[in-house]
Amino acid sequence: MLPASAPFVRSDPLRRSLPLAAALAFAAALSAPAQEPRLPDIGSSAGEVLPPARQAEYGAMLLSQLRHYDYVLEDPLLEDWLQGVGQRLAASSDQPRRDFTFFLLKEREINAFATLGGYIGMNAGLILAAEREDQVASVLAHEIAHVTQDHVLRAVERAQRERIPILLATIAAIAVAQGAASENSQDDAALAAAAIGQGLMVQRQIDYTRSNEAEADRIGIQNLARAGYDPHAAAEFFSTLQAAVRVNRGGERERVPDYLQTHPVTTLRISEARERAARLQGQSGFSVGTNASDNPLLPSGLRLPGSAALARGGSGQFGWARERLRVLSANTPAQAIREYEAMREKGPLDDARRYGLAVARLRAGQAGAAAEDLAALLARHPGDLWLTLALAEAEARAGRSEAADRRFETLLARMPDNRAAALTYAQVLAERGNAEAGRRAQTVLRPLATTGAAQDPLYQRTLARVSELAGDPVRAGEAWAEAEFLNGRPERALVQLETLKKRQDLDYYARARIEARIAAITPTVLELRRQGIRDEELRRR
Repeated sequence: MLPASAPFVRSDPLRRSLPLAAALAFAAALSAPAQEPRLPDIGSSAGEVLPPARQAEYGAMLLSQLRHYDYVLEDPLLEDWLQGVGQRLAASSDQPRRDFTFFLLKEREINAFATLGGYIGMNAGLILAAEREDQVASVLAHEIAHVTQDHVLRAVERAQRERIPILLATIAAIAVAQGAASENSQDDAALAAAAIGQGLMVQRQIDYTRSNEAEADRIGIQNLARAGYDPHAAAEFFSTLQAAVRVNRGGERERVPDYLQTHPVTTLRISEARERAARLQGQSGFSVGTNASDNPLLPSGLRLPGSAALARGGSGQFGWARERLRVLSANTPAQAIREYEAMREKGPLDDARRYGLAVARLRAGQAGAAAEDLAALLARHPGDLWLTLALAEAEARAGRSEAADRRFETLLARMPDNRAAALTYAQVLAERGNAEAGRRAQTVLRPLATTGAAQDPLYQRTLARVSELAGDPVRAGEAWAEAEFLNGRPERALVQLETLKKRQDLDYYARARIEARIAAITPTVLELRRQGIRDEELRRR
């Protein structure tokens, strides 16, 4: 199902689409620079514009601001799936040690982009348009190539030559449009200003460098094959996107998807992608995705760890992921249910869509019906994580707490540091609202503290809630502050930490942690203030 014809695109286009389009247009402009002769060699002056640490800082700030305006889709199952696909591709690239962060946005328009620090975003609409994981992987491989080949840094160099303040242009594009849209009297002015700004940024997108796109295609398809995906998936998905444009011509939604503005698809490009894939498969001794020696930077004969996970083909999770994403990107669960009902009128739902319908029913408050559907699916797919978690959640909400707890505890005994399992169980426990459940949830979340969960706002919010229930206000306050920081509100985080620091019951270790976070967050707040970006809610108090 192509998002251009999707019946349930998220609503309120002025409040959501304008700021998002402005922000992503600028981010896309960074990965699709204008045509310039004699570009600097890779790693030369572009590397001097922003050192790696500064690149990562800007990328993290952009992600936090997208979270602040509720564009990022937070779901541990989907996030772990996307990270798995992305990291599999990154490990097969020419720079396997480079850091990447992959994240999802709720919008159903087709789009994906790479920006500073290896941050790569993908819209829900692009995944809904794909028919298999290999096609999604082909887009991620292309965006990874834009990063590894320093196309993003070259665009930053050009932007700085043109005196464009990168952080200000990216974040302010969101903040200004969002603020203007909040007052009805300014709607027309906001639309006009956005149209002018959008026109300038779209022009920057269209003036892409053909050589960069060709290079990203070539390297992306090569990495796609190295990672064990079908290298023909790139041309296949290009054809799907091209068809989407033809189908919608003449309709009220007629426009070229954002992704095709920054990555124009032509018959020649599709043909070249097919030829590259055929050459890769036809090379003597070339084995798709099973041998690390395909990577010229790794020793010959070395097998990558977890080679079973890198076996040819997808992860086996794409069907569940796409349908879960369909539900979470719909405006409401009721709308998602209607979408599945429309599909069922055309033919029986497959197991993945039956799972999606069950998730939609669960989120619509129909836990009993969802549990019945999920139990039947789990019998067909025993041990499946996605189905087990959904069934345990449905049982808990249907009043079958003992059965739900047994299912969660069995799952966690097998995989105690699984983020999706721990967070889902902790959220179910938090809904019980008592101290015993809060303490158990704290125990469930504890193994995640050493797995990078500190950078996950959903983890921090859940930890804060269960810590309050458990009677641990200091840990709760720290977690609430951290959630605010990760969600693009560093000033609020700082205020909360300063307030927490005044408590008389802090022990030495808690005070040291709080003071360390204040020192770490303060430079971010000062940088945002220097660029004129302030927390409007705090200013109104």
